[in-house]
Amino acid sequence: MTNRYSEIDEAITYIQQNIYEPLSLSQLASHVAYSPYHFTRIFKERIGLSPLYYVSSLRLQKAKELLLRTDLSIRDIGLEIGQQSLGTFTTRFTERVGMTPSQFRNSIIQAEDHFQSLKSISNWSTLDPAAIQHNKIEGTVQSEIPFEGFILIGLFAKPIPEGPPIYGTLLPSLGNFCFTNVKPGTYYLMATSVSWGMQPTDIMLPYNTLRTRLKEPIFVPAHTSVLHRTVTLHAPRMDDPPILISLPLLMNKFLNRVR
Repeated sequence: MTNRYSEIDEAITYIQQNIYEPLSLSQLASHVAYSPYHFTRIFKERIGLSPLYYVSSLRLQKAKELLLRTDLSIRDIGLEIGQQSLGTFTTRFTERVGMTPSQFRNSIIQAEDHFQSLKSISNWSTLDPAAIQHNKIEGTVQSEIPFEGFILIGLFAKPIPEGPPIYGTLLPSLGNFCFTNVKPGTYYLMATSVSWGMQPTDIMLPYNTLRTRLKEPIFVPAHTSVLHRTVTLHAPRMDDPPILISLPLLMNKFLNRVR
């Protein structure tokens, strides 16, 4: 990972320290002595997201934490992260996490159930049989750090793992992956891991999971093969976008597909 535009790290730290305060683009840009235009350009080049979209993503991540670790009402949590309307907060949370705030708060038992079900699968290799399929995106997942568990990998519409992936699956280990019958379009490849020693809360709030992403989008033309991609899981970095999509939701979708 490049250290280009390392001053963006200072901006990210400032955002994290003031996440519950109003944050304007001009305020963030002036903090690192840039014009709003220049700041937006280099922030997006480094992170993949605009500064204010990144701020809203971190706030939704904070909302997930408040839902699990406090007894605050959903309305108060929305207010805490700057959403004046309960309806707006619920809509945005649902779109980007994949379930309503209430469902997320009450899903820890289901998360444990899905986790145990995945542990009980004896032969993952039979779950994704090779077939005659078209428009493949193939690749390999490596890791800087050894781990025992599974990998969630997906193709997303934006350079952040939010909302259900357009195409996604679970892998039983490091190695090859393949998405088939991918419609022509532009996709962002991202993945994270879940180790067998994790607790349900750690899965629902994946702050420390290994993760990876291709910073450049994958363009899929019609009836044309896509070059093999290799990605490497690593410990969380400052410029990684937050993982907003509910991992237990993805685990459940995978289990429903293979049962």
